[in-house]
Amino acid sequence: MISTHLPVLQVAIPLLAAPACVVFRQATVTWLLALSVSCISLLISISLLWQAFTTGEIRYELGGWAAPWGIEYKVDVVNAFVLVIVSGMSSVVLVYARESLQHELGIRRIHLVYTGWLLCLTGLLGITVTGDAFNVFVFLEISSLSSYLLIGLGPDRRALTAAFQYLVMGTIGATFILIGIGLLYMMTGTLNMTDLSQRIPAVSHTTTIHAAFAFLALGIALKAAVFPLHYWLPNAYTYAPSAVTAFMAASATKVSIYLLLRFFFDIFSESFSLRTMRLNEILLITGVIAIFSMSLVAIYQQDIKRMLAYSSVAQVGYMVIGIGLASATGIMAAILHLFNHALMKGALFMALGCIFYRLKSLELNDLAGIGRTMPWTTAAFVVGGLSLIGVPLTVGFVSKWYLILATLERGWWWLAVLIVASSLLAVVYIWRVVEVAYFKPAQDTEVNEAPMSMLIPTWALIAANVYFGVNAQQTIRFAGRAAAELLGLP
Repeated sequence: MISTHLPVLQVAIPLLAAPACVVFRQATVTWLLALSVSCISLLISISLLWQAFTTGEIRYELGGWAAPWGIEYKVDVVNAFVLVIVSGMSSVVLVYARESLQHELGIRRIHLVYTGWLLCLTGLLGITVTGDAFNVFVFLEISSLSSYLLIGLGPDRRALTAAFQYLVMGTIGATFILIGIGLLYMMTGTLNMTDLSQRIPAVSHTTTIHAAFAFLALGIALKAAVFPLHYWLPNAYTYAPSAVTAFMAASATKVSIYLLLRFFFDIFSESFSLRTMRLNEILLITGVIAIFSMSLVAIYQQDIKRMLAYSSVAQVGYMVIGIGLASATGIMAAILHLFNHALMKGALFMALGCIFYRLKSLELNDLAGIGRTMPWTTAAFVVGGLSLIGVPLTVGFVSKWYLILATLERGWWWLAVLIVASSLLAVVYIWRVVEVAYFKPAQDTEVNEAPMSMLIPTWALIAANVYFGVNAQQTIRFAGRAAAELLGLP
């Protein structure tokens, strides 16, 4: 039955479709191909999530070779939830991308964008679904190399510099991860993740395992843009094409946070990672610094895209605080924020893409009066901003609420106060845009609203921000189950 092959089809379909975009080249054909493949991946992801939630984890042996000799794909609630995030955001943004990309890049290079997009999707899905540590590195390189291409194709010449910065930093991070995996293999003789988790305890006291942990922690943190290893992210998000920024902001760092969870809770174990190696203290300190410092930096940005880029680093800070709390509620809050932040930032960057489509600028002063000339786009930005702040009835409130509950469970009321205070900083930088958009006269009264092909997917994500903020039971169930699996709880 085809249903038994869903884990490998999740990766194989976009991988095989990517070179087809180079063959066809025609803009509409390649867009339809990329969108169709992404939607198929979403359907597979939803099916895998439901199977994992109702019947337990799914294991798939490639070529019929049993693990640990062969490569195994393993799907549980944790990574199935991430699969849905990645494929879902790719599908929504691709609906939006056709008009946006053609306007920003023309049609001559569009097939390269969709080729890179499908390869990036392949890499992100592969990282998430594989149960083999070396395969993680392989898929990481696929997603990274295609990301460099996508960023470098941006309409501004500075996109090339941004892509080069990301290439340098990404290569360092990938090298650290490869060294860490190599050291694990040297000490255990296996690359299968389940096998690693069983063999590491016997050698966990050795310097080699400690070094492997350190290399992996640094490499994954760099890929996830955890403060202060975020240097590559602001320029990459600012100068990439609008649709690419929306896709990467909603998926790339989320997969890296998933990797952090998978390695340090599933492979190394919670006690080794958070107590022996004291990773929880590092994550808490860097997370608190990030939510304040990056929000303050965002306040002073004149380019709105760069403002949201720094905001993304701050939001990653909330996730690592949840992980650093080392409790079921804290991990659940971090996983919830993976999903909720994808909805928030995807919608916000898509709204900015709509504004760029008409104004050809995202400088704050150039946005004067767009609340009247582009009312639907500006309204989408405002609602997305409210979710980013954490206003009740939005997804941002749900994950921050559970994060605060996790801090109070530990009796750390001071950390709860800091989380609330940092959220108020988001009010400042979102308000700066609102003030200019609604309370200053329009510079060009002839500006029209963005095309419907861009507005509809943007508002679909805005509606999701509200829907999953009001009716959050299902996402809370999935996130709670994922946290329990990571911590080995019933």
